[in-house]
Amino acid sequence: MAALARWCVRRRLVTVLLWLLAFGGVAAGAGIAGSAYSNDYGISGTDADRAYRLMERGFPGLNGDSDTIVWHTASGTVRAADVEQTMSRTLDRVAELPGVASVTNPYDDPDTGLISEDARTAYAAVTFGQSSADMDPATAQAVVDAAKAAESDGLEVELGGSAVSLTQGGGGHLAEAVGVAVAAVVLFLAFGSLAASLLPIATALVSVGTAYAGITLLGHAMTVADFAPMLGTLIGLGVGIDYALFIVTRHRRGLKRGLDVTEAAAQAVATTGRAVVFAGATVCIALLGMLILRLNFLNGVAVAASLTVVLTVAASITLLPALLSFIGPRALSRRERRRLAENGPQPELPTGFAARWSAFVERHPRLLGALALVVVTVLALPTLGLRLGTSDQGNDPQRTTTRQAYDLLADGFGPGVNGPLTLVTEVHGAEDRLALDNLGPSLRATDGVASVTPVTYNAAGDTAHLAVVPTSAPQSEATSDLVDRLRADVLPRAETGTSLDVHVGGVTAGYDDFADVIVGKLPLFVGVVVGLGCVLLLLAFRSIGIPLKAAAMNVAAVAAAFGVVVAIFQWGWGSELLGLGSAGPIEPFLPVIMVSVLFGLSMDYQVFLVSRMYEEWLETGDNRRAVRVGLAETSRVINSAAVIMISVFLAFVLTGDRVIAMFGIALAAAVALDAFVLRTLLVPALMHMLGGANWWLPRRLDAWLPRISIEPPECRAAHERLAAATDAVVADVLAEKDGQRDVRDTTG
Repeated sequence: MAALARWCVRRRLVTVLLWLLAFGGVAAGAGIAGSAYSNDYGISGTDADRAYRLMERGFPGLNGDSDTIVWHTASGTVRAADVEQTMSRTLDRVAELPGVASVTNPYDDPDTGLISEDARTAYAAVTFGQSSADMDPATAQAVVDAAKAAESDGLEVELGGSAVSLTQGGGGHLAEAVGVAVAAVVLFLAFGSLAASLLPIATALVSVGTAYAGITLLGHAMTVADFAPMLGTLIGLGVGIDYALFIVTRHRRGLKRGLDVTEAAAQAVATTGRAVVFAGATVCIALLGMLILRLNFLNGVAVAASLTVVLTVAASITLLPALLSFIGPRALSRRERRRLAENGPQPELPTGFAARWSAFVERHPRLLGALALVVVTVLALPTLGLRLGTSDQGNDPQRTTTRQAYDLLADGFGPGVNGPLTLVTEVHGAEDRLALDNLGPSLRATDGVASVTPVTYNAAGDTAHLAVVPTSAPQSEATSDLVDRLRADVLPRAETGTSLDVHVGGVTAGYDDFADVIVGKLPLFVGVVVGLGCVLLLLAFRSIGIPLKAAAMNVAAVAAAFGVVVAIFQWGWGSELLGLGSAGPIEPFLPVIMVSVLFGLSMDYQVFLVSRMYEEWLETGDNRRAVRVGLAETSRVINSAAVIMISVFLAFVLTGDRVIAMFGIALAAAVALDAFVLRTLLVPALMHMLGGANWWLPRRLDAWLPRISIEPPECRAAHERLAAATDAVVADVLAEKDGQRDVRDTTG
């Protein structure tokens, strides 16, 4: 690691140019290739997936995205001559637009049911030639513009559907800018040097920009969700700035001890850089743990996020040392450089609040540990009410046209019209046709069914489908109950004595099947992620207690984060105020992705905190001193890193995207709890109470395990020799001048 850092410093221009060339090359490739994202939640073998595949094969003309144009009159009816003329002309213009396959006009057939009973609301179905995942947003925007042109004082026109949602771009770039700006302010306050505060941001931006373009190219090789680039950016900015912060902090410490720029950078990478690589590896392992679920949709997200983390780690240990060599001593503030010139090398003793807090935790471990447990428990309680399901456009912010269209349809036709269920089956003869004809009355008599469309057969007559409109909204638990009732009771009775095999599809059915598969595989997934994390910590810290405590802390952080997500998004506590729409269920893929990310991020702070404690334990064999010194010397930088990460994550709420906002709030809550409650309060309190048992490892296991070290012994020995040479000369002078005592020698 030290040799790598020295090479990057000595060839700093080459290093910077290589990174810029990589960034430019990948970005150019992404620009030429374009994006190919896909939100395919289908899981092979589920009932909803069978319905989709059968529909795709039997009715290929219905493969395109189907959206709605809804209009409503404040006074009068939509059957009025002027309204009918206006909307008919509008629908004709929409039908002629490129990319539009067909448009249904409710005025052509009064029995279609596209006009509400009070005749105040009507809607038309717009079928595009391709799905929204493959569509150019400009195609949907043209439809929106043409439809909106028909609005007048007495006529409201709104649009809903997946394609229309493409036109409602969020504030993604604004979110990134706000997050980076806040991070810059925190870094400047921490370092007092403008040059030093800009380097972590520059490093993160280059690595995240390269990763963003790389994810775009990745979409051509595997299934990658459209939110994967934004999720990668969210994670990459957070961890990238933090990793660089840790290395710059160690570099500045070396400069204060009298090292030259090259040696200070080399020592920073050889020590803290190894911790960064280890922490990044734990994040990647947690993310790639999603691969064991064998779900294409999640595979793409896992690889995309891992790619971002790998590039941020690589930039931190190569690009950052090169940039540090460019600014030289200016990594220190003017006051620090002046003090270094006047007084010579100085030790950086932990003083102030960090030292006092460390001693306070040592004096009251039981009280503070109990307080931390109460906080975590209260935050985690809402997780018990977690409900996975589909959040639809009824959860969009009230100002959006998709939300307005959703509400108009729900008011005029009932909430179920926003998410009808699709029943599809193969047809093999007259008996099957007769059974299908009798199925309609049976469905209409089923509790929770508002209406049923006539059976439609394909041209070959071997496939049929019909739509069932529920009385409840797509995201409602009652609609999920209806899906279960149809599959378990109504349809099996109708299939008796025939060759029919009716499958239930639609948005709600698809999400329910996806959630069932996820929940079934979640215990295995969590077990693998936790187990691998424990093995890594066991190898690094040669202890049984450290990995077990880390696993418990990570589970606590995840549970509390989900508690916050449930309160805000499922219960609706402040979601409208934040511009994130109304309350609704949690996306079924969120738990898996969040468990991966949160376990990885939680490991970061565990590694940086405990590695310093472990270093002191190896040197002194005194657990109380090791915990006290480790907390005192790392809490400030951990808290600074946490503030940066929280700011970056919360800034992504500004995107207005419900899924990204869920990620941002969950990650911010987890990091805040992790840094300010778990790592700086509960972990040290438990370690004080456990004493030497923290570092216990059976001798046979110790002899059998391979040896890895976050900070290699030779680097630690060099650091200790340097500390002894400077501390012995300077410590007495500092004590006389400032009356400060070293927390390393101050018991609790």
